[in-house]
Amino acid sequence: MADIFPNLALGFSVALTLENLLYCFIGVFLGTLIGVLPGIGPLATMSMLLPLTFVLPPVAALIMLAGIYYGSDYGGSTTAILVNLPGEGSSVVTLLEGHPMAQQGRAGPALAIAAIGSFIAGCVGTLLIALLGPPLANAALNFNSPEYFALMLMALVCASVVGSGSLLKSLGMVVVGLLIGIVGTDVNSGRLRFTFGVDELSDGIGIPVVAMGVFGLAEIIRNLSGPEMTQTILKGKIKGLMPRWQDFKISFGPILRGCSIGAVFGPLPGLGGTMSAFTSYMAEKKLAKDPSRFGKGAIEGVAGPESANNACAQTTFIPMLTLGVPPSASMAIMLGAMMIQGIIPGPQVMTSRPELFWGLIASMWIGNLMLVLLNLPLIGIWVKLLQVPYRLLFPIIMSFMAIGVYSLNTTGVDVLLMAFFGFAAYILARLGCSFPQVILAMVLGPAMEENLRRSLQLSDGDPSVFFTRPISGAIMIATGALLLLFIVPALRPRPRKDSALGSEARV
Repeated sequence: MADIFPNLALGFSVALTLENLLYCFIGVFLGTLIGVLPGIGPLATMSMLLPLTFVLPPVAALIMLAGIYYGSDYGGSTTAILVNLPGEGSSVVTLLEGHPMAQQGRAGPALAIAAIGSFIAGCVGTLLIALLGPPLANAALNFNSPEYFALMLMALVCASVVGSGSLLKSLGMVVVGLLIGIVGTDVNSGRLRFTFGVDELSDGIGIPVVAMGVFGLAEIIRNLSGPEMTQTILKGKIKGLMPRWQDFKISFGPILRGCSIGAVFGPLPGLGGTMSAFTSYMAEKKLAKDPSRFGKGAIEGVAGPESANNACAQTTFIPMLTLGVPPSASMAIMLGAMMIQGIIPGPQVMTSRPELFWGLIASMWIGNLMLVLLNLPLIGIWVKLLQVPYRLLFPIIMSFMAIGVYSLNTTGVDVLLMAFFGFAAYILARLGCSFPQVILAMVLGPAMEENLRRSLQLSDGDPSVFFTRPISGAIMIATGALLLLFIVPALRPRPRKDSALGSEARV
């Protein structure tokens, strides 16, 4: 704890350089922009910009990607409040109270409270990273290959059981991600695996190729298959931006509670901002003296969820930076960016690359301040941007995606693969499948295989090594218990409708 101030001083000396400030601004600006625009999302944008990390310094690349990630949470609230359309999934809860406030002529206070709550939550979340990061990293230094394998397995299982839709489909998507991850050259034997004679696949399938396909192209296809995005924008100018003193007084408690809820949900794999925002909303509705106000423009229904959402966005960095285990698909993209730069994720990053670890943390405080200064003055511009028909936006987005994918290896095979994964993801989404698990499994798969092989080599092929070691054994047991907890209820026989009708007839 005594070292935190010198470490933060080092971080700010790195983050306040002109280059890193520029990339932090670019990141938060793009994050706000994609948060405002429905149907793009941080995953697709981070994937499109991932090729840039080849030519950027490691610290600048991670600062920019991080800014896109937490900046999109700010922008999503703007669309939700103004036009009743969530720019991000986590902003769905915000529109429940934010848009009714806008219809009452109080869009200004709603946007201001959302920005203030997001700023406070972002600062608290970043402080938690600084406080919890070193002790977690020190504990992780005691981990060996069995513990890492068990931890990564638990992360994939957690992402499956808390994901949307069927548990079987979620586990199936994990298997798909693991299979995609092992395409290429076997590190141990040097043999090609699952390349089907395509030389361009000898280095494997890149994470940006799959991410842009399943999150970018599939989303574009889905949007074009429905009605055009030309919803009516809020008419007139937004006046009275500053909330009243009463609004601040009502919002103070929800902001603090939202920060606490988001800080708990953030490090847990697969839960994400939507779950934390919904939990905060339900908590505020339960604690309200007059619950009937909710649904009609209760400002605490904006303050709490937005704070929870942004605290969650910040604290998802904790397991990624300290353990090398991404709790979400966006963090998997960040992990991929570190690997592109030749940085081995894990607790050693803090000791071997302190300027990267603490520079990234310091940049989050600076980025959150930039977001507050950006969001309120630019509301008019976002409203104008939302008036552009989607049919004019999607060709530009697709062009950037194709250029980004092609620039990875300068081969058309990657562009064709992106198209394949995009159409496959669209079809699978219609069948109720979700895709964050695919990216997580792709990133974790090679490391899991390496740790599995190393563990079995050290134990002479004895798989009990994962259960006889205390830490890995506890993680494996917890993973099995979690699976049973969700599988057993699904296996219970359901009463048949015809038997129920027969019993009613007999009565």
